[in-house]
Amino acid sequence: MDQQQPETGEITVEQAIEEFAAEVAYWREVRGHSKRRLAQKMGFDPSYVSHIESGRHKPTEEFARLADEHLQAGKAIWQRFLTYESARRVSGSGGQQAVPPQRHEMPYATGAALVVEHDQARLDYDGANYRATMRRRLRNTGSEPITRYLIRISVDRYPGDPERSNAHYRANPLTWDELALTATCRGEEMVWSAKHDRDAFKEVWLLFENPRGRFPLYPGESVWIEYAYTVADTKWGHWFQRAVRLPTEHLQVQLAFPVALDPVVWGTETSMTAEASPLRTPPVRSEEYGVRLFTWSTAGPAPHARYRLEWRFRARPEPQEQQREFG
Repeated sequence: MDQQQPETGEITVEQAIEEFAAEVAYWREVRGHSKRRLAQKMGFDPSYVSHIESGRHKPTEEFARLADEHLQAGKAIWQRFLTYESARRVSGSGGQQAVPPQRHEMPYATGAALVVEHDQARLDYDGANYRATMRRRLRNTGSEPITRYLIRISVDRYPGDPERSNAHYRANPLTWDELALTATCRGEEMVWSAKHDRDAFKEVWLLFENPRGRFPLYPGESVWIEYAYTVADTKWGHWFQRAVRLPTEHLQVQLAFPVALDPVVWGTETSMTAEASPLRTPPVRSEEYGVRLFTWSTAGPAPHARYRLEWRFRARPEPQEQQREFG
């Protein structure tokens, strides 16, 4: 889902609060927790998580530590809290109400520099493996060249049962070899650098460069990038989610499944102020060459909204629904 930041930029206290709220909501969704359940696990009043995710309550050190621990967020929530604290200190000292983000603390753009003109996500399943192919047209509306782009890959086969899920991925960790991650821009290979490497969660910087040269995204320019990776269905699941973290003009998601599995698809939308509700329009279904394709799109998706498509294979019943999220 996902997303990105230029090498330079600023973040205000208000933006830091918003990004913290979005990070908590993201990981709560990844782990399959309701707001009430997360609050109970952390020892907070159920309304408190809602206030945090809506931005009505400011981040606190205790909440950040506990949320990161219970959601197994790999310090992502904690880093958002550090960014908020840094912005708050600068604001309180009488200086400018903005602070340059540290690279390890602010992996995403604040929204002022990078716009996603078109976001295309496609998931293909061959009966054993899923291949996710992401195409995005990016526009640099800032004043500095953009040299890298952050992506997330996060799997959770047993949401709602963190202990079982953690045990599963400790024994069967997601590996770089099986992901076979590739990325291109302007016909050039993009090299990548791991930011976080966990058993069930990866964050990766896609770099606008390769051994043959550099090709940064300059102010005023737009460019298509594409990346793809593979995950076996033993580590995947039955949902595919897109999280909107940058201003996005158009979003499209496609699921391609074998007709022989008789797949059915439905979807939900979750925002910072509302729980999951049905998608406003249904996925459009078509068939060709033994593949059933489901296509869903929307224009101007809301910031921090999460759109999730779920499915079931009626010709191959499974004993338990499994889930997965990416960014």
